[in-house]
Amino acid sequence: MYSRTTMVGVMLGVGLTGLVALNGCDSTTEQSILQKLRDASISIDVQKKLTGDRPSNLPRIDVETEAGVVNLNGVVQTETQRAQAERLAQAVEGVIGLNNNLQVQSSQADVEKGYGR
Repeated sequence: MYSRTTMVGVMLGVGLTGLVALNGCDSTTEQSILQKLRDASISIDVQKKLTGDRPSNLPRIDVETEAGVVNLNGVVQTETQRAQAERLAQAVEGVIGLNNNLQVQSSQADVEKGYGR
């Protein structure tokens, strides 16, 4: 099995190869491709931070980036985890905005008491 670092290197290598192949294309296309590569790199870096933060246990968060704006989607167990995911994502270089769409999972006790979300 490949390590995450190896996969990142392969993905960036393929992307850069595509850029070389597009050398004759107009600058708008090149900018679009460069932005997609930057966004992919940001998403990977955010995901690495989330999965690397063992105390918070945040591996099940979906990360999507568009034009430097990161979208976090998924379910976490606590409001503290939701806030930690946001802090970690904002600390990644290149992030210019963040939409924290994470939902805090209600415990069965909360649902029974009528505190369900």
